[in-house]
Order: sequence, then C-alpha cells, then structure tokens
Amino acid sequence: MFRLKHLPVDTLREHVIMIHEQAVRSGNLGFNPLDRVRVSGSDPATGKSREITGVLNFCRDALVGPEEVGLSDEAFHDFGLPEGTLVSASLAVAPHSVDLVRDKLAGKRLDRTGFTAILADVAARRYSRVELAMFVLACALKRLDLAELVDYTHAMIDTGDQLKFEADIVADKHCIGGIPGNRTTMIVVPILASLGLTIPKTSSRAITSPAGTADTMGVLADVSLSADRIHQVVNRTGACIAWGGALELAPADDVLITVERPMELDTEAQMVASILAKKKTVSATHVLIDIPVGPSAKVRTYAAADQLASLFRAVAAHLDLHLEVALTDARAPVGRGIGPRLEALDVLSVLRCDADAPQDLREKSLYLASRIIEMSGRVLPGAGYREVRRTLDCGAAMAKFSEIVDAQGPRDLPPEAPYRYTVTAPADGRIRNVDCWEIARVAKRAGAPANVAAGVKMLKSVGDILSKGEPLFEIHACSTEQLETARAYAQEHPGIITMGF
Repeated sequence: MFRLKHLPVDTLREHVIMIHEQAVRSGNLGFNPLDRVRVSGSDPATGKSREITGVLNFCRDALVGPEEVGLSDEAFHDFGLPEGTLVSASLAVAPHSVDLVRDKLAGKRLDRTGFTAILADVAARRYSRVELAMFVLACALKRLDLAELVDYTHAMIDTGDQLKFEADIVADKHCIGGIPGNRTTMIVVPILASLGLTIPKTSSRAITSPAGTADTMGVLADVSLSADRIHQVVNRTGACIAWGGALELAPADDVLITVERPMELDTEAQMVASILAKKKTVSATHVLIDIPVGPSAKVRTYAAADQLASLFRAVAAHLDLHLEVALTDARAPVGRGIGPRLEALDVLSVLRCDADAPQDLREKSLYLASRIIEMSGRVLPGAGYREVRRTLDCGAAMAKFSEIVDAQGPRDLPPEAPYRYTVTAPADGRIRNVDCWEIARVAKRAGAPANVAAGVKMLKSVGDILSKGEPLFEIHACSTEQLETARAYAQEHPGIITMGF
C-alpha cells in the first residue's frame, strides 16, 4: 500500500503516476517506466471505491518517498481522493478500444460504436501519448469517409456535456485557422450580441498557431468559465468568448489536441468533427465557417476549399445544423499583431474605431458578421453589412465587448515584451506575399502563446513598396534567448516575405 500524494505538475491532460524506484525494487512490483498502471483506493468519508489509470514514471529523489505514489494535477483531480489516503498500485492492461485503433491503421472502417468506445477511453485519459498519436495518425493516414466522419462527430458529441440556451436562434462562427492575427471572433461576437443575437462562443487555445482566440481573449478577461458561469454571462450579455477546454464539451477532442499541437497536425477529419461537435454542444442552430484560402494557409486552392466546404455542409446536414461557409482571401496575416497581447491590441483598436486600426481585420469582421446576421433572418438579404457597420461605428459593439469582459472577469493588459528586433527588407520591391506558416513559426519561437506579450508585429502589408533596409516586421520576446531564437529563424528563412516588382 502507498500514501497518495498530489504532484502539482501540469502534464497536458495526461494522467501521470510517480513511484519511487526504491519502492519498485524492494517490493518486487515488476513495474517499468511508461507502464500503464492502475491506482485504487477508497474514499475515507464514504468508503466508495475509486481507481484511475495512468502512465508510470520512476523517481530517484525526494519528489515522492518510497511509501508514496504521486499523481499529476489532472490525475489527482480526476481520482478525487485526499492526500494521504492509502492506495494500491498494479499493472493495467490497455483499453480494448486500442485494438480498434489498430484496425483503423490497417485500413478497416469504424462505426459510431467503435468511435464511441475509443473516444470514451480518450476522454477518461486511459490512452497514453503514444496511443493518442496512433489514433490521430490513423484518422490522417486512413481517411474517414462521410459515414465514418458523421459517426465520429456524433461520438465526439456523445462523450461530453451540452449547454442549453433558451433562444430560438443560437449563432456561432468558426475559422479553421492557419492565418496569424485572424481574431475576427472578438469583434463579430459583440457586434451580433449588440444586435440581439445569442452567441455563446467557446474557442480553443492555440494548436499549431502563436495564439488561439481563447489565448487572446484571455489577455483581457477570464476565459476559464464553468458551465454555470457561461450561462450567467450569456444571460446577462447575450454572449461570451470562453475557452472550451475548461468545460466537458467534447472532452475527447481537448485531449487529442494535446498531441496534435506538438505534432503540428490538424487533419481534415479531426477539424470537421471537432468544430461541428463543439457547435452542437453549445446548442448552436446557425453556424458560419470561415475557410481562409491562400498559398500558405491550411487550404491552398479554392478547389480544395470548395471540397472542404462541401464536407462541412454534408456533416452539418446530419447534425441538423444550419451552416454556411465563407471562403476568404489569405495571402498574409490579418491585422498587425501575431501573439496574444499584440492581437488583443488590434481587436481593441478596431472596436474603438481608431483611425489607425487595421482595416483588413475590421473589414473581414464586418463581412463575417453581416453573413451571420443575414442567415439568422434578423435583416433582409443584402442589408447585413450596413447594419453591422453601423453597430460598430456607433460604439455599440465596443460597449457590448466591455460588458462581456466585465461579466467574465476583467484582466489588466500585461506589459509589453521588453526585447525587440526589427527585420528589414533585403532589397527594393513590393510585398507580394507573407508566408503565414513561417511568420507564425517566428512568433512561436519568440515565445507565443506561452508568453502572452511575445510574438511578431507586422510593420508593412501586402502591396506596400519598400526600399532596402526599411522595416518589415518586429519580433517581440520576453527573454534574450527567445529573441535570438526567433531572429535566427527569420534570418534562415528569407522567403517569409516575398518581394518583387
């Protein structure tokens, strides 16, 4: 028997178990590092038995004693027993659903029952990192057909909770990502809410980018809201912009994201299932999907965009979702900032209608908002743009955004990054294109999104004419080491910005 110990270590939603190497040897436990282990115990208050499965790590110092078993933050929280409780540890077999993953890798089809079994085990943290990667790669390498994708999406919905709202129309929007600085959600949501639409927006943190909407909104307000808090905020303001990972909405997807992020992998099937499942879990009825198209976007051609749009529509039809798709031009980042703090400044500038606000971010937000207000039936077709522009220009959207921030819990804007480096034009010319993927990598190497003030500030736009030595973009970092890493990457990749005449 062991005494339970809480290890305050964030392991990205993985259940990690720590045992002292001496205890393993002296007890002849037969454990090896990275084994799957089950920890069992009884609640001292109720006597109810509880157990949890996780990946084993050995300790050789005082992190845990020979008489203790340590659980990472997520594991300790899910186990639910107090520190000091007597528990036992034993080897655990792999979940049966792992065999289904192997079947998929071998080319076999999966149905809703199979996907539900896999995702239930994923959501319960029974899969190791290796097994999670197996599943993600199985869906990427052995493409899901439409029937599989519909079953996968239903299974993702089935494994989580759902939020219910009273409104007849619950609006939502989502961009598939890949375009730095594209923080239209934080402008579209207050515009629509100020026009009377209910729009409970749950967003993700960055997967392969320097910032997700939740990262940027988190600079200005609390985004880790419980279901009760979301209902309170939406009842008060008509909207929210919250982090979906703080809830149990499609929780399997939130676990899968933890392996997709380091793999820099966002598959078509995973994308469609993730987005539409999360729309259903917040009771959305009307959804707009933004698919940016450009040479360095996730979707490179309009033919590919049309194909993806058709897939979204086909799956949405099986989910009883009123869905439309907007194909938007993406030859460069949107706005000037890349990274949570810098993007938040862009959003505030647009909402305040500052004279120097980034016009591309403003116009794209107005376009998307106009599409949603028209599809909701609140205005006549063709009248949406005029209505949403009036709402932004009169200050109503800014007032609503402030109301949402106050309801969620305001935060002070963090200080700017202390270290800067300016990348200059290597020759005379006109900016033809900005590689979104590579400029995002510069921002990530500068420390974004972990350091919210880090990132890249674009100083010029596509179409601008420059002379050699003029500034192109500015790297912001919170340490000299990260600044140098980002600077070196930018220097090694001169094609980040394409110039010519």
